Amino acid sequence: MRRRAIEAAAPSYAYLRGVLAIPTGLLFLLAALGNWQVGPLRHDLVFLACVLAIGVAYGLIVRYYQDHYGRMSASPGQQLRGAAAVALGIAVVIGGSLLLRSRAAWSLDLPVNAIAVTFAVIMLASYAIWGVLHAHHLVVWGSLFVAGALPVWTGADPSNIGLLMCGAAVTVCGVFDHLAFVRTFGPRELAATSDGNARA
Repeated sequence: MRRRAIEAAAPSYAYLRGVLAIPTGLLFLLAALGNWQVGPLRHDLVFLACVLAIGVAYGLIVRYYQDHYGRMSASPGQQLRGAAAVALGIAVVIGGSLLLRSRAAWSLDLPVNAIAVTFAVIMLASYAIWGVLHAHHLVVWGSLFVAGALPVWTGADPSNIGLLMCGAAVTVCGVFDHLAFVRTFGPRELAATSDGNARA
C-alpha cells in the first residue's frame, strides 16, 4: 500500500478491531452485576477472578488480530487525536453523569439515564475524532442516547441498568466494527498471506 493509504488505514486497524468489544461489553455486565451483588459476585475474589479472565480473553483477541492481520501503528497525530478522545471521554462521562444526577443541586428534574446518555455522546465523538465514524455508529450510539434520554428513568438510581445498556451497545457495535475492519483489510486468510508486517 502507498504511504497515504497505510496512514489512512491505521485508525481503522486501531479502533475497528471489533471482537475486542466482546470482553469490554462483559466488563460493563460484570460491573452492573457486581454492584447488584448477584450470586458469587458479591465476593471480591470471585469478581477479581472474572476481571482477570476477561483480561486474558482480551489479550487472546489482540493476539488473534496480530496473527491474522499483523501490526499497524497510528501516526503521532492520530495517536494525539486518540488521546484527546480518551481525555474528552473521561471528562464527559464523569462531568455529564454528575451534572445529570445532581438534580437537587441544580433544581432539575431530569429523569434520564446519565450513564447511557453520556457514554453514547462520548463514543460518537470518539469515533468522529478518530476519523472512523460509520453509519452503524450513528445507529447504535444514537439508539443508546435516545433510550437513555427517554423521560422514564424515575425512582431508583438507574446506573446499573445504564451499564447493562452500554455493554450491549458496545458488543453490538463491535460486531459491526469487525465487519468494517474485514472490509478494510480483507478476510483473515487473505491478510495472513499478504506481504509486509502490516498485512494491509
